[in-house]
Amino acid sequence: MDSQHRPSPDSEQQTTSKKNRRGIGAIGWAVIGAVFFGSLLAIGILPRLSQKSELQAAVKEASTLPSINVITPRRATGATKLELPGNVVALNQTTIYARSTGYLKRWYADIGDRVQAGQLLAEIDSPDIDQQVLQAKAEVVQAQANVSQTRANLAKSVSDLKQARANLLIARQSWQRWSVLVKQGAVPQQEADTRYATYQANLASVEAAQNTINSDSANIKAAQANAYASQANFQRNTVLQSYKKVTAPFAGVITARNVNTGVLISAGNGNTSNSTSNTNTSNSSLYTIAAYDNLKVNVSVPQSLSQSLQTGQTAQITVRELPQRVFTGKVIRTSNAIDPITRTLLTQLEVQNLDATLRPGMYANVRFAINRTNPPFVVPDSALVVNAGGTQVATVTKDHTVHYQKVAVGRDYGTEVEITSGLTGNESLIATPTVDETEGLRVQPVAQRK
Repeated sequence: MDSQHRPSPDSEQQTTSKKNRRGIGAIGWAVIGAVFFGSLLAIGILPRLSQKSELQAAVKEASTLPSINVITPRRATGATKLELPGNVVALNQTTIYARSTGYLKRWYADIGDRVQAGQLLAEIDSPDIDQQVLQAKAEVVQAQANVSQTRANLAKSVSDLKQARANLLIARQSWQRWSVLVKQGAVPQQEADTRYATYQANLASVEAAQNTINSDSANIKAAQANAYASQANFQRNTVLQSYKKVTAPFAGVITARNVNTGVLISAGNGNTSNSTSNTNTSNSSLYTIAAYDNLKVNVSVPQSLSQSLQTGQTAQITVRELPQRVFTGKVIRTSNAIDPITRTLLTQLEVQNLDATLRPGMYANVRFAINRTNPPFVVPDSALVVNAGGTQVATVTKDHTVHYQKVAVGRDYGTEVEITSGLTGNESLIATPTVDETEGLRVQPVAQRK
């Protein structure tokens, strides 16, 4: 009975083989799982370890780089006040010279006097021009008399022509009648020839009278032209005689008087000398006059702001001697050209000065209110580096190296300056660059506290 239930050797071997296969399968799956999870762990840990290593290396390297304070440029405001020095000048100013030669008889206006247009300023005694006026007047009378005489001659020539034509008509009729009588045999041929000769003589008289009329007509034209020339010369001398009285060309203030009574005045503004005579001679200007009601203020506007000014724009004008007064000026014109030396635009403003408070030659402060559509950047003046390469700023790039960038400078506010070109606004600028920060130097940027 025991032998019946005992397993056979073959069955025991099969059972053992199955158990071995079951044990090997479990171990294999365990090994595979361990390898799988180990791979995942390696994938997650190794990059972190690498990043940590790189970070530690970067921190170690950063700890060895010099620290540099950096700043970021800021954008200026669109609305700004522009204050510039100006020069007050007269809107209308001129120097008065004599147009008539002679001695100064009397002067009526002195420096500081307000005069009106056409007001008498001085009188010049000019006997030469007076005589020239009399002579020119006599020449006019003579020329007019010559015209009258030639017209009378023409009238006589016309009368002679009429008489000659009448005689010619009679002579022709007489010759024609005698010619008929000759054909009839009533009179001899000699009588007809005599009448024909008389006719020819009258015909010649008519032609001579006509030539005389033509000549007299030409003489009249010449006489009239001479009369016109004489009249023009008389008018010219009359005008020169009127220059004996020196008058103001416009209303204003006399700013200079350069002559005294009795001085010999030469016409024009040229320079002449009289080395052989001790006579006090002057051909310089008599007066200088300036209009004060309206004045001009000349201002040199920097090139960077020249596009911001428009004709008609107003500005506040002040002078140090009048601290309580603020004048309003208006831009009337610009030179439309930048001065290549100063890089400025000459701008003129007009200001009312009815009470004559402002005076030409004054120094003034001109304040403009400007709205800029593209305001420039503003940086501390300590951030600028000026050397042979021009005006530059020291920037720190993304890889922590120093790079010098050339910039254009605008307005100077004292502690800050405007940068009109060369920056984008995203740069990190070294706040106070020194000679130690050379191009390409690696540094550690530190944002400077405001």
